[in-house]
Amino acid sequence: MGIEGEKRYALLLACNDSEYVKEVYGGYFNVFVAAFGEEGERWDLFRVVEEEFPDMNELQNYDGFIVSGSPYDAYANDFWILKLCCLLQTLDVMRKKILGICFGHQVLCRALGGKVGKAFSGWDIGLRKVRILKDFSPCGFLDGLDEIPPALSIIECHQDEVWEVPEGAEVIAFSDKTVVEMFAIGDHILGIQGHPEYTKDILNNLIDRLLNNDCIEKGFAEDAKLQLEVAEPDRKCWERICKMFLKGTWNQL
Repeated sequence: MGIEGEKRYALLLACNDSEYVKEVYGGYFNVFVAAFGEEGERWDLFRVVEEEFPDMNELQNYDGFIVSGSPYDAYANDFWILKLCCLLQTLDVMRKKILGICFGHQVLCRALGGKVGKAFSGWDIGLRKVRILKDFSPCGFLDGLDEIPPALSIIECHQDEVWEVPEGAEVIAFSDKTVVEMFAIGDHILGIQGHPEYTKDILNNLIDRLLNNDCIEKGFAEDAKLQLEVAEPDRKCWERICKMFLKGTWNQL
């Protein structure tokens, strides 16, 4: 049991730790907690990719859930992906906060009735300027976004995308490459196509692995790496957006 009043969050990890991330960070769990966690909170890890899921009777004890990125397709029918979709549907009914990142963004969309598939314009790897639509969104957690610039750079690494958001969802950010960079439902669902938690070295290592596995071409990989050398993602802004969503603590950050 946690300490009374202690905020409790769960990371639903949809990928295996790379050797690099294990060696440098001790695993992706530590990367997420470093980005979004704060002192006095409890964070639990569930490796859903290995069919490790939270106890259904414990769900009410959590303040929020994060679904990570993954090399798997969010529209695939692997058992763990279907089970994850069922869990996300349950959490939505419970109105639990869910932050979906990359694959998490896509599988959250799928679970709630939207459509996902291969990106029509191919891989997006590197830094991407994302434009946030603040004018018309009814999402309560966006009230504090006045301090955030209208365009933010984020690290991207995906070849799938959201084709159609679920009924009742609102697209709240887009880029010149991807129509749905962020979507929200009320104040409890947020999907982000990019990686607010990634550091540039994590992406550089991932680019090397994709190149070695013949997933991308050499010239494409070199261009993405060059882009990372000359520009920075707006990590602090993205961390604040995610924390504001998960915790409603904009004024305390």
